[in-house]
Amino acid sequence: MDFWQRYRAIDARDTRFDGQFYTAVRTTGIYCRPSCPARTPKAENVTFYETSAAAHDAGYRACKRCLPEAVPGTPAWNIRSDIAGRAMRLINDGVINRDGVEGLASRLGYSSRQLNRILSHELGAGPLSLARASRAQTARTLLVSTRMKLADVAFAAGFSSVRQFNETIGEVFAMTPTALRATARHHRAPAATTALTLSLPYREPFDPGIFDFLAVRSIPGIETGTATSYARTLRLPHADARFSVEYDDGAPGRPLILTIGAVDLRDLPSLLSRVRRLLDLDADPVAIDSALSTDPRLAPAVTTLPGMRMPGAVDPQELLIRAMIGQQITVAAARTALTQLSACGSESLVPADGLHRLFPTAAQIADPGFGLLRGPQRRIDSVRTAAAAMASGHLEFGYGDDLAGLQAKLLPLPGVGPWTVGYVAMRVIGAPDVFLANDAAVKNGILALDAATQEDHHRLPGEHTPDFTEVRPWRSYATMHLWRAAALRTWPKPKLPAGTLSAVPAG
Repeated sequence: MDFWQRYRAIDARDTRFDGQFYTAVRTTGIYCRPSCPARTPKAENVTFYETSAAAHDAGYRACKRCLPEAVPGTPAWNIRSDIAGRAMRLINDGVINRDGVEGLASRLGYSSRQLNRILSHELGAGPLSLARASRAQTARTLLVSTRMKLADVAFAAGFSSVRQFNETIGEVFAMTPTALRATARHHRAPAATTALTLSLPYREPFDPGIFDFLAVRSIPGIETGTATSYARTLRLPHADARFSVEYDDGAPGRPLILTIGAVDLRDLPSLLSRVRRLLDLDADPVAIDSALSTDPRLAPAVTTLPGMRMPGAVDPQELLIRAMIGQQITVAAARTALTQLSACGSESLVPADGLHRLFPTAAQIADPGFGLLRGPQRRIDSVRTAAAAMASGHLEFGYGDDLAGLQAKLLPLPGVGPWTVGYVAMRVIGAPDVFLANDAAVKNGILALDAATQEDHHRLPGEHTPDFTEVRPWRSYATMHLWRAAALRTWPKPKLPAGTLSAVPAG
């Protein structure tokens, strides 16, 4: 977006752009979200920033009226596959808090000096400033949503000391932590509760079908899900954790409520980031649906199901194993196989509500777990080889990769083909433009949409490409619509070549 496109957005107070850029006003010294209800400033007094960290570094403070930190994240971090986008995904996952700038730079293949120069040029702020802004955002969320002690908020948000926490909150928000807490606009959890309950911001519309996707793939003891909720255990860098998310379509604002049953406070920023990625909460559904609607094959589905989300992954290694096991079998069969495999996983140290086990580590799958796998020996050997490579450290991948990097790392593995890499890219790094052309469910989805169009006595005007290039860069979301369409119809079991699926993806 150029300057005047952004200026028109703030003049219209368009909420779609909240979190996508920030408006700094020289005459007031503050920065706002695009939908701020304050009077639109004169264009000559406005500077736009890609990140709140850049506005901080330029000497601006957050608006107390619109609270620009209380917005969904920037969808560009998933769309962009450059160093800036990859770095932001890792920063949001807490890498700097755990490993410092050197650790972040090492994962991206740059020196810390080079990385600082790249991010300063692209985003207007270096990695430390970006991490500081992320901590401030997490701290604000905890202050207004919970009654955690201020010291606990400081360390949970990733600050190294209470003094640093107090100084940052004062610089960013021009308020003390206590004063910021007093701005809470909704009911906070009782002081006696041991769980943290937070409201997760997102851009509307939101299609809750993502909960169905996760529920039918849930592994007993590790996950559970319904049409409007999802819960699971997971392993984080410092300790085991447990969370649940519930969508309330009938409540004002249709909130998404995250309840964290157990977490080491040092892992809280990482948990929040992974839950947001799992539910694709930083997406811009209006922009995505607008693009998809230009294709007459997809337009009716988009109208019926606006706000389709692309499910992410809370653990990249786990997702690869699930994808490999789920190839060429049905969702139900994959769930059975993964349930058997889960027996080699560890018991969770924070069990509750029927969630008592953790998904097996790569080492557990490579050693005792492979004996629990059933099916063709080639598939068993492939899964074991991949697990052994991850356990030994020879195969490392995650949120900081791009599609080309995933291809280079995963394609050499036996049993891993383009479908597997594409599926992992969709769910781990949120790649928005993956189209799995040879996927059987995608083909069935196209047939289903064609049949629905004919039943409605509509004709598809003109010629259209079979791989939906017209809706780039959102073909991953087109794939989600096609999978949904295929799942709603009954199909005869097809004969499939290697590398395709027999039903909607089972991972």
